[in-house]
Amino acid sequence: MNEKILNHFKKSDPILYTYALKVRELMPIEMSQPEQYFLHLCMQIMSQQLSDKAGDAIFARFRNLFSNNTILPSEVISMPHEKLRGTGMSHAKARYIKHLAQDIISGSLPLSDLHTMKDEEIIQVLTRVKGIGRWTAEMFLMFALGREDVFSFGDLGLKKGIMKVYGFRKEPARKRIEIIVKKWSPFKTFASRTLWASLRS
Repeated sequence: MNEKILNHFKKSDPILYTYALKVRELMPIEMSQPEQYFLHLCMQIMSQQLSDKAGDAIFARFRNLFSNNTILPSEVISMPHEKLRGTGMSHAKARYIKHLAQDIISGSLPLSDLHTMKDEEIIQVLTRVKGIGRWTAEMFLMFALGREDVFSFGDLGLKKGIMKVYGFRKEPARKRIEIIVKKWSPFKTFASRTLWASLRS
């Protein structure tokens, strides 16, 4: 996390700033190439409502189903459902990944154009795909496109992070969270990563 971002938090939110100092060595997020977008979305779908450890394990087994690191939508469509299920993913998630692959091949999901769109436009496009909700789209914005001003109100870990950092005994109301989050713009992604990191300390 660079000094510009830290200085912004120091001025706008001293409470978050104290935690940001502790985790200032966050690994940088680089924008992925369009040919990696499909893989990112598969990973996010598999990770829905799971711990990082469980999601990572399923995704690793999924990658091992393929002979090389380039996993194409056509390969996923042709793969038997039970083989996908063998990775540990649910029936629903195996179907969602196939839906995603089909939408890409049909052209209804223009993956290569996503990086040219604004955040909300991307969310609208992605959430048309069965199995992709707002959380999945927001994770894609953060970790595939490297967008710097994203916060996911539906993420349980971020809610827990806010409770820990700001000393709430119970989950605060959405409006209270919105007031806090507004202070972080235009670096909400870095604030989000600070909150996740706070749960590991």
